[in-house]
Amino acid sequence: MRVAIVGATGAVGHELMSVLEKSSLKFDELLLFASPRSAGNRLMFRGQELIVQATPEGAIDADVILASAGGAISKEKAAAWVAGGAVVIDNSSAFRYDPEVPLVVPEVNGEAALHHKGIIANPNCTTAVAVLAVAPIHRKYGVKRMIVSTYQATSGAGQKGMDELLEQTHMVLHGKEAGNEVFAHPIPFNVIPHIDAFQDNGYTKEEMKVVWETRKILGDDSLKISCTAVRIPTLRTHSEAITLELERPATPDAVRELLSHSAGVEVRDDPEGKLYPMPLTASGKYDVEVGRIRESLVFDGGIDLFVAGDQLLKGAALNAVQIAEYLQEQGALKGKARA
Repeated sequence: MRVAIVGATGAVGHELMSVLEKSSLKFDELLLFASPRSAGNRLMFRGQELIVQATPEGAIDADVILASAGGAISKEKAAAWVAGGAVVIDNSSAFRYDPEVPLVVPEVNGEAALHHKGIIANPNCTTAVAVLAVAPIHRKYGVKRMIVSTYQATSGAGQKGMDELLEQTHMVLHGKEAGNEVFAHPIPFNVIPHIDAFQDNGYTKEEMKVVWETRKILGDDSLKISCTAVRIPTLRTHSEAITLELERPATPDAVRELLSHSAGVEVRDDPEGKLYPMPLTASGKYDVEVGRIRESLVFDGGIDLFVAGDQLLKGAALNAVQIAEYLQEQGALKGKARA
């Protein structure tokens, strides 16, 4: 069994290697690929030094390809990877809305991965964090409407986003004016209600990704969703305030009990003890933290909650590896004979 990472030197690529170090996925060899300028870099994996190769034009001799080099690369090369016999688990937005490509969060709709035609899409990080908390509630109580406000870390824009936060915060703390290249405005000590391009309906593409992808993952096109996506000056972990109108009324205690037994979720909900989800505690954690669970003051029988999840992990690298693990557990992922 041979696994390849395309985009190995990026922020998600590094997380993919870290997750694979501890993964239950059984494989014999790991291949690392990146852009030509990163070729030749040496990265450590399970005590061995691996050399990063330039991503080839054609097929890659691997059984699983974890792609995290951006949508343009995936659109250009994924067909050749599949033709070469690989299952491609893609972290970009290239295939998420293709009806022929399953969009998968294993704890929610893992079975969809079994019906792939060579490519499986990883959801947007914001969506992945949200659906872990919302899916169990939807299954039991039926979600009619979902209102989401996000508080998204700079790592959502990759390593360059994190670097800009650190560098420009340093500028401000030393009495200089902050600049901006990655973000629409300076990010230190600021919040920016603008992530991705604005669409004709006034929402940004990031906000519409939550709408489109949540419906696809939950298999419910009737679900009404509104999202406001905001960039905040933290390094990693996205947080989200979520309000749910339900088909069948739920109490906060019932939702706490339900989520405490839901895969991929850690309930942190003790306001008196100052225990609730935060980037500080959720960063580096595989599970998504859920708390501030309370009765909605707007929707009768509805629920408000707050979620924090490390988007480099569950929102990207961890979810991709978990898809591969699920395929292998189901007997749908096998290595091939090589000379």
